Amino acid sequence: MPRWGSDAVFASLIGGRGCYAVTPVGRFVWGGHYEPGSLIWRSRWVTTAGIVECREALAFPGEARRAVVLRRIVASSGPACVDVMFEPAAGSGREPLRELHRDEDGRWTGRAGGLWLRWSGAADAKADADGNRLTTRIELAAGDHHDLVLELSTGVPERGPTDPDVAWEATAAAWRRAVPELDATTLAPRDARHAYAVLRGLTGASGGMVAAATTSLPERAGAGRSYDYRFVWIRDQCYAGQAVAAAGPYPLLDDAVRFVAERLLADGPRLRPAYTASGGPIPDERSLDLPGYPGGTDILGNHVNAQVQLDAFGEALLLFAAAARHDRLATTHWAAVRAAVAAVEQRWREPDAGVWELDNRRWAHSRLICAAGLRAVAGLVAAADAARWSGLADAIVADAASDCRHPDGRWQRAPDDPRVDAALLLPALRGAVPAADPRSIATLRAVVADLSRDGYVYRFRQDARPLGEAEGAFTLCGFVMALAAQQQGDVVAAARWFERGRAACGPPGLFAEEYDVTQRQLRGNLPQAFVHALLLEAATRLAGT
Repeated sequence: MPRWGSDAVFASLIGGRGCYAVTPVGRFVWGGHYEPGSLIWRSRWVTTAGIVECREALAFPGEARRAVVLRRIVASSGPACVDVMFEPAAGSGREPLRELHRDEDGRWTGRAGGLWLRWSGAADAKADADGNRLTTRIELAAGDHHDLVLELSTGVPERGPTDPDVAWEATAAAWRRAVPELDATTLAPRDARHAYAVLRGLTGASGGMVAAATTSLPERAGAGRSYDYRFVWIRDQCYAGQAVAAAGPYPLLDDAVRFVAERLLADGPRLRPAYTASGGPIPDERSLDLPGYPGGTDILGNHVNAQVQLDAFGEALLLFAAAARHDRLATTHWAAVRAAVAAVEQRWREPDAGVWELDNRRWAHSRLICAAGLRAVAGLVAAADAARWSGLADAIVADAASDCRHPDGRWQRAPDDPRVDAALLLPALRGAVPAADPRSIATLRAVVADLSRDGYVYRFRQDARPLGEAEGAFTLCGFVMALAAQQQGDVVAAARWFERGRAACGPPGLFAEEYDVTQRQLRGNLPQAFVHALLLEAATRLAGT
């Protein structure tokens, strides 16, 4: 609050102060789920006395300078008794609650850092000696409910307290408007619809979709691989837009086109791999001097701000082509198409960090995705441009083939890196080369043989260690594999890869970047947007087979 990249108000996840907890008194078993087509969460606790639920949401639609956290405790079966602990601390724990005051209506007001807060529904709460924490116990008879409403704002509240009934009704209605049904057009429609809801929840007013909602969760314990993904990656935004376009001309497609087009028109060939949600530069990495999530480190910012990722231009062109097929490109968007083409013409021979954001090399994937993008938009323009863009695509593919065709006939990662890479399934899927091209078929076979285990797919072999010891299975790649199998006509294998992939989530149905197959645990920040995007795309495309 108030922006995606801001310091946390509740930072206990990474070892800081700040927590807001509702916990049943006594022994209980936890569960929960999202309400269909929304990010309204229902915690559900089975206690010795009955069943308690807590309905929770950010009020939706959101506001730029104000956030409202709704929590409704319900005694669903039998009486309920819960403890509530409220300890806001802005600045990721450095700036505790101060100026605490309870008004005559029992509402608490105070400040934390530069934020103002108002908390309703806890009139009987007691403050600790420092006035930094409030605690209360709520007891309910069977069938009763109790509302807690937290309002955070960047200035003195300019309106009266939020009515919980009105806010709940408005939030549920907003989610119904925001998320399409998708029942008739997708495989696994409930999961596909949930994926769309997650993508919508990660998308802000600018149209930018952050890559994940969390920071500093480790991909591998103690491996120094914790990141801050609360920024908008151009590639991820394009993945999401293309996935939505496969399902239909829904609003998230327009959001993706708008954000990517604005960045291309502003930066052209200097397009950054990622931006803040408002379109600004990403800050350098820094530490908060907190313990971090166990096994990881506390990271804010991202080193991607110093990289070049060539495939982002190709993905942008693929996004624009997908939008054009739905007649969703305006004149300014066509200017962005030309800016992306010009950037490819200028930079395609340069080394870049690649799809996995590594050291600069002439990655085969980066070049081939640029070729795919050029082919996609060449079919939408006048003959002269079409011939020039198609010719450039041919030249890029020929260049990649000259130094990245492995002796086995498959694509290899880079001229000096002969390893198999699951990302090299994408050029055939996106049209850089035909599905029937021997290189496409050989690459698919190599990925299956060398990078898959137990129905999960890894990005590439990090070193001589067995798969799974160096990193987790890459959740995105499982859905890419499903699409690749379908493209080759193997619908049974496609369904198997898809079903295995969509099982790699936790109880909320959210997907992280990686999945530890041995321990059956999610790894890294979550929800990871591009995984949900590829789930949605695979669910849509596989439904037609």
